[in-house]
Amino acid sequence: MKKLALAAALTVAASTANAGGMMEPVMEPTVVATQTSSSAGGIVVPLLLLLIIAAAASK
Repeated sequence: MKKLALAAALTVAASTANAGGMMEPVMEPTVVATQTSSSAGGIVVPLLLLLIIAAAASK
């Protein structure tokens, strides 16, 4: 019975010694915000106006 208690005590002691083992540091990814400009806005508006004029002219 003493051997069983000793084995249980050693098992508990060994498991708690490794509980806080070394881990790789977790690095948060850096977020980079970039401003984008789109030249499509200058092209889309005249095309829409052209389509509206063409639709009105076809009636």
